[in-house]
Amino acid sequence: MKDESRNIEYKESWRDEYLKWICGFANAVGGELYIGVNDKKEVVGVKDSKKLMEDIPNKIVNKLGITCDVDLLEENGKDYIRIKVAPSNIPISYEGKYHKRSGSVKHELQGMALQQFIMEKMGHSWDDIAAEGATLDDIDRKAIDYFLARSIESGRTPGDARETSTEDVLRNLNLYTPEGKLKNAAILLFGKQVRKFFPSAYFKIGRFHTDESDLITQDLLEGNIMQMATQVVETLRSKYLISPIHYEGLQRIEELEIPEAALRELLYNSLAHREYMGPPIQMRVYDDRVELWNYGLLPEELTPEKLMGVHSSYPRNGNLAYAFFKAGFIEQWGRGFKKILEVTGKANFPMPTITETGGGVMAIIPRRSLSEIIANGDVSVTQNVVKDVVKDVAKPTVFEMSGRQEIICLMIKANPRVSAQEMSQKLSVTLRTVQRDLAILQEANIIRREGSPFTGIWVVLEKTQK
Repeated sequence: MKDESRNIEYKESWRDEYLKWICGFANAVGGELYIGVNDKKEVVGVKDSKKLMEDIPNKIVNKLGITCDVDLLEENGKDYIRIKVAPSNIPISYEGKYHKRSGSVKHELQGMALQQFIMEKMGHSWDDIAAEGATLDDIDRKAIDYFLARSIESGRTPGDARETSTEDVLRNLNLYTPEGKLKNAAILLFGKQVRKFFPSAYFKIGRFHTDESDLITQDLLEGNIMQMATQVVETLRSKYLISPIHYEGLQRIEELEIPEAALRELLYNSLAHREYMGPPIQMRVYDDRVELWNYGLLPEELTPEKLMGVHSSYPRNGNLAYAFFKAGFIEQWGRGFKKILEVTGKANFPMPTITETGGGVMAIIPRRSLSEIIANGDVSVTQNVVKDVVKDVAKPTVFEMSGRQEIICLMIKANPRVSAQEMSQKLSVTLRTVQRDLAILQEANIIRREGSPFTGIWVVLEKTQK
């Protein structure tokens, strides 16, 4: 007997309510329902098997409008029934309600999930329908130019395409409906004011200490998704993650603590495959990990485990995925996670884990502690003055930080609540020395103290701050 899984269910006896399960299978990838078999996959048999063999097919046709293979089987003198359900290419309802198998659970589809399901069954995706009221005036030419530059650089667009008109770019990407209206995808990719049309189309980042109850700071990033990944990475680099410093010869190297190519791949996948009628993409940065969550479960054909291997591509938003492909952001062959595996393996960095939770998909990216980074030799610690102008910070004059002061800034980025005492212990210097460095950094407008002396946080200032 097969194991109960995504598409197999066992019931000891027949009840008409199991028509909901058949409906759920038909609206997903099909499945099998066994009657007269318990959860341990033991055949317990059914009574009146002949009557059930007449009743069940008729009820399926009358209540669901579909036909299924219903077979009478026997084991050890006990009859049991197998109902084989094929996937339907149209939405199937039971008593006016739509059910769908997701994982090993059946759900009743409602609201946005139901709208998305019906559109998909009718051969449409949300990004493919018209953005009502949108015109070319709502398209940002700078975003178009950014796309053209990336697309030419990737070799997926001819080099002479830079002067292509905005309208032609949109038509080449199939971002007009047959009626001549701009599609939702056009606004998402290139819109000037995306949230004017789609209020939840933004990216939410929060810095937490150990759990969700301990929020330290947060940002809401808005704009078109063509440039969103770069905006997210820049924000993470400036406020949320650390960039360990090392030298290759005389060249100063500041690489993000998480391999950037892998991080961007995760971001592009979340932007391309999100269900945009749901809540925004959310990124939670903790001391030991980063959690990236986007709304919308994996396609029925995929599991988190299958993502890690070779698999076909199942884009939820075909227009978004195609534009990202042309820009060189993603592949169209289901190689995204293989690329992440290659990048993290080369960098000796742990592979993110993927789970389905809260109606969406979450990628969990581990973080190394600052102590680990220093121990691994990824940060240059020196008592001498580093002959380099501080970058990416606000300052009234040119200022040269010592190696110890650079580490202090990294400590603050890693933990905004780090105390001067903790800094002195990790740096093996006196508390007075750390306090003097903090005063110097504050005077130079490189760091700032926010809140009370005991419950406040340290902030490394961005170059845009005044």
